[in-house]
Amino acid sequence: MSAAVLLRHGGMEALELRDDWPLPEPGPGQVLVRVAAAAVNNTDVWTREGAYGLPGRPEAKAGWRGPLEFPLVQGGDIAGSVSEVGAGVPAEWAGRRVLVDPAFYADDGEDAPPVGLLGSERDGGFAEYVVVDAGRLHDMEASPLSDQELAALPVAYGTAMGMLERAEIRRGETVLVTGASGGVGLALVQLAAARGARVVALTSGSKTAALEEAGASATLPRDADRAGLERRLAAAAPGGLDAVADVAGGPWLERLLPALRENGRWVVAGAVAGPVVTFDLRRLYLHNLRLIGSSMHTRAHFTALAGLARAGGVRPRIAAGFPLDDIHAAQKTFQDGTHVGKITIIP
Repeated sequence: MSAAVLLRHGGMEALELRDDWPLPEPGPGQVLVRVAAAAVNNTDVWTREGAYGLPGRPEAKAGWRGPLEFPLVQGGDIAGSVSEVGAGVPAEWAGRRVLVDPAFYADDGEDAPPVGLLGSERDGGFAEYVVVDAGRLHDMEASPLSDQELAALPVAYGTAMGMLERAEIRRGETVLVTGASGGVGLALVQLAAARGARVVALTSGSKTAALEEAGASATLPRDADRAGLERRLAAAAPGGLDAVADVAGGPWLERLLPALRENGRWVVAGAVAGPVVTFDLRRLYLHNLRLIGSSMHTRAHFTALAGLARAGGVRPRIAAGFPLDDIHAAQKTFQDGTHVGKITIIP
């Protein structure tokens, strides 16, 4: 089969296109999924580059959970159909349209934390076929979403769902989203607005219209100086913020933490603007604020997301689609950052 195979950490040259890659076979409790669409995420780029570091060695080359085994087929976002079932899997799964939960979990509980990812700890969807455990499948026969829209959901929207659930974002609250035009950021805007929150989006000026279309009530320019940003934020959220959903990190924690109301929550799931930050701890404990780390979703979070997908309750924005043999161009377009929405791969 055709596959994009990561041979080592490095640049684009480390990601090799192959048309002679072995077709995987499902074992007991597994299925073979024919990939209809996949999508590109930051974790694909960072895993290729080995940009996650190790404890005490931030410069070390590693995946998000530590050292990786190569060669590796990346791609955590997988939508497709079941081509073959392994022993012990009900035959009615064969031929069914599915969305795949990409996370590995610490235990069998519905609220178990994620400890791994397809495309990182095991082969993923940048290929014509992938073998996955049947327990990862979610039936999408009734979903009105296209294959590309379904493929946009698992990593970005799963991460966003985990953030909103862990921060207990509720109807009527005011939430600021950093990095709002990226994959997870846009998902946060859509999902928070869908649950009745008022969303303030931090982004570049050129992407304002797309974010308002996604559900943002107000937008703030991320390149404004500190005084200008504070004025605009006060106008957009005169009563302060109930929560911040942060996928950027860097200076935003120190700059925006004072805007949180008493008992406010700051949930973070990314550090593209800088992983090492400085802020005044007194602002945290004197106002009973919560700082929450959120890496991905739980089984319960993903089940809720799959339910939205079946009902058409969320419709991801697709910025562009690329064939699998053009995956280098897809990752370059993704890294350029001029798009709004998801970059998809069509095997």
